[in-house]
Amino acid sequence: MKHLRLPVVLAAGTLALTACAGVGNKDAGGGSSSQGSADSTPSGTLNVMGFSGEDEVAQSRIAAFKAAYPTVTVKNNKGDFDAQQFLTAVSSGNPPDVVYMARSLIGTYAAKGAIQPLDDCIKNSGIDTTQYREAAMNEVRLKDKTYGIPEFYTVSANLISGKALTSAGVAVGDIQTADWDKLEQTAKKLYVAKNGRPARIGFDPKVSDLFPLWAAANGAELVKPGGEPNLNDPKAVEALEYTIKLINDQGGWSNFKTFRDTFDLFGAKNQFTKDQLAAFPIENWYVNVLLDSRANGLQLQSTPFTDRQGQPISTIGGSAWVVPKGAKNADAACKWAKTMTSLETWHKAAEARMQTVAKDKSFFTGLFTGNKKADEEIKAQYLKPSGDAGFDQAINNYYDVLDKAKSLNPSAAGAEIDAAWKSAVGKALAGSAAPKDALDQAQTEAKAAFDKASQG
Repeated sequence: MKHLRLPVVLAAGTLALTACAGVGNKDAGGGSSSQGSADSTPSGTLNVMGFSGEDEVAQSRIAAFKAAYPTVTVKNNKGDFDAQQFLTAVSSGNPPDVVYMARSLIGTYAAKGAIQPLDDCIKNSGIDTTQYREAAMNEVRLKDKTYGIPEFYTVSANLISGKALTSAGVAVGDIQTADWDKLEQTAKKLYVAKNGRPARIGFDPKVSDLFPLWAAANGAELVKPGGEPNLNDPKAVEALEYTIKLINDQGGWSNFKTFRDTFDLFGAKNQFTKDQLAAFPIENWYVNVLLDSRANGLQLQSTPFTDRQGQPISTIGGSAWVVPKGAKNADAACKWAKTMTSLETWHKAAEARMQTVAKDKSFFTGLFTGNKKADEEIKAQYLKPSGDAGFDQAINNYYDVLDKAKSLNPSAAGAEIDAAWKSAVGKALAGSAAPKDALDQAQTEAKAAFDKASQG
């Protein structure tokens, strides 16, 4: 699962997009740009953007849509969401019909009018939004309108190499995020250097990706209710200072990053099996990646990521289906979003995953979606003790935090806020700015973007 490229072209001001609702014109392929009704039968071509759709979970759901709507021709432009490609298509009047994008970007595109409200789609097609997790729905709303239908749901927990713990005489329970002083000492015990450079990272805070999680664990809310950025909250500054100190204790950012870049994160012989890493927080999808590593000696352990009071906590990630301004086949797009995220379709996806599990002689590691009911039913039906206690604990840690996880508040400058904090963390890690100065600058930039978006 790759990180999405941020929409760097947004600040250029080259697009003059205005909000619009679906209209009822017909496209050349016979599709309609209205958002249809529950019993409407879409036809024509459906152009999909941002959805790789390669694995069995994706393919089974695509097949479900094609079976339900055989008169629609699906054209999937495979590949991750590309902001510049998307905005160029919208501004040129030739947008795709449905787009798969990170939920954190939706507020920005909604404010710019690049995507349509889906309230008519939801109402007319009978989409029951109560089936989706409220935290995911919160991310796709802006000013009382809904702009996306949630798909996957990612949360974080600590994954640990049992082999590394044994070699350093460290207990599993010492990998915790409540007592930051103790965690620093644990990371130092697990850290191994060779010729003054990292040979094993003790604890990687993954702050480049997970800064909002560390800030939340320290009691900071990076986006206020209403969408205003709060990036330089003193508790957020403290979280960034702490995580950088962890990295500096383990060789400093340059050496740390150079060593970490050698990890074969998706390989059977990865950083755990090669004893290059003892522990890090990471999202739930990674457990499935690690299955092949058991043959190479992986002894997986796990603990929850907690706040400083010891309560399990997670920020959430994931994507959603949106319909761009000017989509020519909005009816089919609406049906696609409904079908791809429905309870029935997720069950088909789970069946496809279980066929893969049987073929690989493996075990089910969970299916974490934005559909709460689907998750609960699939977990009850398929999640069984695997015979590997470490994997079982990791899977349970992810499931246990699902209902406790929180989204960042939606914002009309969501993409710009995302870009601002990532830039600030990068500067602070590189040492080109102190954490407070970097976050002060990020706050100034994000606030300016928010004010501009709010005025628009």
